[in-house]
Amino acid sequence: MLESVEDDKAEEVVQIDLRGRSDVADYMVICSGRSSRQVGSIAEKLVDRLKLDFGMTAKMEGKETGDWVLIDGRDVIVHVFRPEVREFYQLEKMWLPGSAHRGA
Repeated sequence: MLESVEDDKAEEVVQIDLRGRSDVADYMVICSGRSSRQVGSIAEKLVDRLKLDFGMTAKMEGKETGDWVLIDGRDVIVHVFRPEVREFYQLEKMWLPGSAHRGA
């Protein structure tokens, strides 16, 4: 999943290990796109790759507005934000306590 969002030029990619901290998923990925169009494109391509590469049907919400798209990949939850929306919600601050690493 990280490779997919990085290939699509997502910015500030953060992976957070949720194992033992949440029953919702094992990992959370948070990243940004520069515009609503890019946010939607990153999310759509990720869902397509999950289906093609892993036979996984992921649920996606928020693509219509392109401010914040949530992709539920079962064991991995991906949030794709426009930068100002990401700054407003600051999900990293809720989940970061020492277990995240930043991607390229």
